[in-house]
Amino acid sequence: MARLTAGVGSSHVPLLGVAVDQGKTGDDYFGPIFAGYEWTREWEKAEKPDVIVLVYNDHASAFDMKIVPTFAIGCGERYKPADEGWGPRKVPDVEGHADLAWHIAQSLILDDFDMTIINEMDVDHGLTVPLSMMFGSPDKWPVKVVPLAVNVVTYPVPSGNRCWALGEAIARAVASFPEDLNVQIWGTGGMSHQLQGPRAGLLNREWDNKFLDMLESDDDAARWIPHIEYLRETGSEGIEMVMWLIMRGALGKKVKTLHRHYHIPCSNTAIGHIVLEPAD
Repeated sequence: MARLTAGVGSSHVPLLGVAVDQGKTGDDYFGPIFAGYEWTREWEKAEKPDVIVLVYNDHASAFDMKIVPTFAIGCGERYKPADEGWGPRKVPDVEGHADLAWHIAQSLILDDFDMTIINEMDVDHGLTVPLSMMFGSPDKWPVKVVPLAVNVVTYPVPSGNRCWALGEAIARAVASFPEDLNVQIWGTGGMSHQLQGPRAGLLNREWDNKFLDMLESDDDAARWIPHIEYLRETGSEGIEMVMWLIMRGALGKKVKTLHRHYHIPCSNTAIGHIVLEPAD
């Protein structure tokens, strides 16, 4: 059967994609950020996952105000990098795992989650930047990807509790897939940042690290953080951290921390990164 072997949390700041694409990952500004991912890049080479269930949010590339799915799962064979206004990133197409994706979609819907099924879409920096952070600049991505897009752009967004429960349901779905696969789940977005208004540039190192502590814990307190706390403490875009709860919920009650990294600033955003494995 398929095995859910690890969870990865990471920011997906678009500027990091620019640094990779322009060969600036080792300079004075970006070097400390990318140094925190070196451990994970070597670990991924050894782990050799077959599939990543990659939880991210679209930034008006595949969806706009005409349709706003709360949870959407990509069940296609291939996804091209989106043009976000300055041309698509020159990175490989993302290869899907349609069989696993359709199995997860069916399992989630029968588990009372109303998923939007997407067969064709382009994927933006929310999905491609984490791949670059973990795998560098290969000619072909070394894994297949099941994209899982979450609405954290337009209110109402899903609660932390609902996201955690979705992670638990994804774990059940993966465990029931009959093919022998090494599957990881990644939660991306965040951490603290606000892109507009009087609080533009807000960063909250203390709260971000408290959130990482909660992910490492054996309790589920993080699932009960209300939306207003994310907004108050981490800015309007900090709500993206609810996507990390999908990853954490999928790993079970107890986890082991393999790696953790935090850095500010990157552009006007805090960078967070964590690697966990189930310990039950």
